[in-house]
Amino acid sequence: MDSETTDDIEIKVETRFLDEHSSPADDQFVWAYDIEIVNHGAIEVQIIARHWTITNADGIVETVNGPGVAGKQPVLESGGRFAYQSAAPLDTPSGIMVGHYVLRTGDNRLLRVVIPPFSLDSPYEDRSHH
Repeated sequence: MDSETTDDIEIKVETRFLDEHSSPADDQFVWAYDIEIVNHGAIEVQIIARHWTITNADGIVETVNGPGVAGKQPVLESGGRFAYQSAAPLDTPSGIMVGHYVLRTGDNRLLRVVIPPFSLDSPYEDRSHH
């Protein structure tokens, strides 16, 4: 599990390769990732946006931006947690994801909270390039 804390907001990430949803012969590889966001601060925060940079093993970069997480913009009281699961498909057997969340505090400040970088590794690492 990868973990990073920014401004008293802890982000924990755990990944797993989804062999049953992948098709290596067709260059389709899928991972699930579980994220838990924990507010260790004294003031409530609301997750208002996300930003991801996903890079495959060939160096191709995809950027994903959007409101909230998992279709929600949850509010986390002091000590509160929010967890969700999502998936990442790639056309290579490995990659890396990095990103951040934008949170609004109860006193109307915006925070940029780092999501720890995490590897997307499959058992199909060896790949021949044509």
